[in-house]
Amino acid sequence: MTEVAFHFNVPDRLAYTCRLVRKAYAAGGRTVVVAPAAQLHALDGALWTFSALDFIPHCLASASADTVARTPVVLSTDALTALPPGQAPAQILVHLGDAVPQGFEQYQRLIELVGTAEDDRAHARQRWRHYAERGYQIKRHDVAAKE
Repeated sequence: MTEVAFHFNVPDRLAYTCRLVRKAYAAGGRTVVVAPAAQLHALDGALWTFSALDFIPHCLASASADTVARTPVVLSTDALTALPPGQAPAQILVHLGDAVPQGFEQYQRLIELVGTAEDDRAHARQRWRHYAERGYQIKRHDVAAKE
């Protein structure tokens, strides 16, 4: 069963996502990040510039199937079709959207990033309820408590 974790009170979701993806890449995990298209393009740029010492190979899911198949971090608007057919699923799904991502069950881990805005928190509560009602054990990480 997919391990579900919510990271709450994320002040800058773009920067936090970059750090999270860097950590997953360093650990050797394959990661898919799901978000609306505008956020994906911003994340794409941020991954190139957020650290002068780190290179994180990534691509948009719209790249060629060969490129997507060889890239450890894939940015997509859809978790279900992020990777080419017949390819083993990624281990980690990082979710920045509002609705429950379709196909999250094919990932070992789902990480939900929740900002500080009230509408973001309201959507997160709905997603939390969805997972809890289906028997998923949910881990909670309060980012503000760690800073």
